[in-house]
Amino acid sequence: MAAIAELVDYYGWKQVTAIFIDDDYGRNGIAALSDKLAERRCKISYKVGIPPDTDFSQGDIMDILVKVALMESRVVVLHVNPNLGFRTFSVAKYLGMMGNGYVWIATDWLSSYLDSFSPLSSETMNTMQGVLTLRHYTPDSDRKKSFFSRWSKMTGGSLGLNAYGLYAYDSVWLVAHAIDAFLDQGGVISFSKDPRLISAEGGELHLDAMNIFDSGTFLLKNILKSDLIGLTGPLKFDSDRSLILPAYDIINVIGTGYRRIGYWSNYSGLSTVPPETLYMRPPNRSSANQHLYSVIWPGDTVLKPRGWVFPNNGKQLRVGVPIRVSFKEFVTRVPGTDMFKGFCVDVFTAAVSLLPYAVPYQFIPFGNGKENPSYTELVNLITTGFFDAAIGDIAIVTNRTKIVDFTQPYVASGLVVVAPFRKLKSGSWSFLRPFSPLMWTVTGCFFIVIGTVVWILEHRINDEFRGPPKRQIITVLWFSLSTLFFSHRENTLSTLGRFVLLIWLFVVLIINSSYTASLTSILTVQQLFSPISGIESLKEGDEPIGYQVGSFVEHYLSEELGISKSRLVALGSPEAYAKALKIGPKKKGGVAAVVDELAYVEHFLSSQCTYRIVGQEFTKSGWGFAFPRDSPLAVDMSTAILALSESGDLQRIHDKWLMHSSCSSDTTELESNRLELKSFWGLFLICGLACFLALCIYFLQIIRQLNRDDPTECTSPVQGSSHSGRIHRLLSLMDEKKDMSRQKNKRKVERSFSESDKDAELGRNTKRKGMEINSSS
Repeated sequence: MAAIAELVDYYGWKQVTAIFIDDDYGRNGIAALSDKLAERRCKISYKVGIPPDTDFSQGDIMDILVKVALMESRVVVLHVNPNLGFRTFSVAKYLGMMGNGYVWIATDWLSSYLDSFSPLSSETMNTMQGVLTLRHYTPDSDRKKSFFSRWSKMTGGSLGLNAYGLYAYDSVWLVAHAIDAFLDQGGVISFSKDPRLISAEGGELHLDAMNIFDSGTFLLKNILKSDLIGLTGPLKFDSDRSLILPAYDIINVIGTGYRRIGYWSNYSGLSTVPPETLYMRPPNRSSANQHLYSVIWPGDTVLKPRGWVFPNNGKQLRVGVPIRVSFKEFVTRVPGTDMFKGFCVDVFTAAVSLLPYAVPYQFIPFGNGKENPSYTELVNLITTGFFDAAIGDIAIVTNRTKIVDFTQPYVASGLVVVAPFRKLKSGSWSFLRPFSPLMWTVTGCFFIVIGTVVWILEHRINDEFRGPPKRQIITVLWFSLSTLFFSHRENTLSTLGRFVLLIWLFVVLIINSSYTASLTSILTVQQLFSPISGIESLKEGDEPIGYQVGSFVEHYLSEELGISKSRLVALGSPEAYAKALKIGPKKKGGVAAVVDELAYVEHFLSSQCTYRIVGQEFTKSGWGFAFPRDSPLAVDMSTAILALSESGDLQRIHDKWLMHSSCSSDTTELESNRLELKSFWGLFLICGLACFLALCIYFLQIIRQLNRDDPTECTSPVQGSSHSGRIHRLLSLMDEKKDMSRQKNKRKVERSFSESDKDAELGRNTKRKGMEINSSS
């Protein structure tokens, strides 16, 4: 049954019909099949048992198969004995159930019969063309071929040998080896009476005459410890007392015989490679590693059957449709009838018309007609079986996908925030709006910091940065602020000062350009303003928030975002949206903003021009049609919706119902044009690091000069007075004027000495050359 379940899953079928013999063998087998199918999210949609009585007529079998034909599933698993199996195939052939669209999977009773009694009559073979069956896998070996040869000679070819015969032969040898080991261990064969064996009254078994082997437990241990190679392969048991590495051949009945299309093993699943080859490799049960050869299906076709049809039992699909009282363009009930119209209804009917089969359905209204119904309750009614499907503007959210299957979304719709806005006018203080307050503060602080750093680096060597304290403070402020316009008159003499100033001028250039561009936009382009910037500002505040009645927004805001339910206000229509937003959060019944799905909001804003979407869409979802879990109709409807989208019909349906706007197009975004610090923190970081690096190098130079000028203090014991004196000397050294002219004179003297040496050397060389010329003459 594990092999059959994996076979069903391999071909993508989700439901099967089970026909079984109604005894322990049949019931237990179908129970195991149900468990294995459930592990793969498949199920038995309909099962029927056939009594094992021999007087069960062809008419009774026909009644059962007629009911099966009315079911949705076209995959039939037949788990019976050979007599009932062949009679079932004969009746199915007569009813046309062995043709296109059907799949028949027989358990190993069919393969055992074929191995034992082949060839069968052409009439019998014609009733089961395209059937799949399983056979216990036994690896080929010389010993097996020799045994088959001897068996054929012994029986004269009148009786074949199936897998169960081979297992019976190996079982005899298995017991023989176990008894041999038992005797070698000193075991004694003895029997005794067991009072539990009582002959049934009137029975012919005479159970009371049987004896019990006294050392059966020890013999069983020897059997379970066996490790032999038989005709069927390795004879070894696992901890569950089952044969290790079970495997099956998968057989397709074709013509007058059958063809093996692959193997199944619990080691690697479905494969076209013999199991013993796979045992030498690591186990791999990935879907990409599952392979079978092509199958000739019933109806003599190689196309894989879909495995299901819409049930032809006269029952219509019960489709739940919400009765909306607002946003009726999406779905609304036609007054006085059970018919519905709207965007969602047109998409559903157009998709149904593209299905390759007829789907009879009826719309069932859901709701009281006074307010929008709860869509979560509508979806829950599918799980109870009250509805077979649900259509409308149903959002695909997590808690709903856990209980039903949705089609491909036909509308992309996430949650957005709608808030009122006002147009900003240029005022007397508009020049401050390009930067945020934090940006202004940080920029001002950096002007002072840069001026201070340059003063420290230039104070000892630059006369323009010296003088009385008042003058120095004015110089620092003037120098730093004048860099904003690149009009500073003080020259920097030190290399470190020039390095810091170069970095700062680059930062000023970027800030200046950004400020100019932003201010130009503010003064020349109409700006829109809203006190709410998005969902985050709503979470941080305490103002009331509106949402649509019946939607999942209330649950999302309260459970996912942690917003108190006391702040949430239920609104039932676009008119209620506009009224609540107009009143505002300070009055009873008003809201600061409305949170709803994008599709509703776009329709609302098409007629309400004084409101806008603020912030970004903070969830991503869509609308889809809901069906029960593992419903194949959901897959086919998704394919039809994709076909509508690709052909452009979906857009035409959208334009028919939702393209109505009375507001003039305004592309101005409802966002602040202020420049935030986060846009420039990298520049400020680079500038700050440059200042820090320059100061570190400067102080290292000062400390080095301090140690060179007063080396005795470096070697003297560390005392409090020496510390204060050293600090006083450091401050004095930083404040004293460095005589740059003396250094220049020193360089000139050194340069003159070097030039004199060069002249003397040149004279000596000239004199030597003259003497050489005279001697050569």
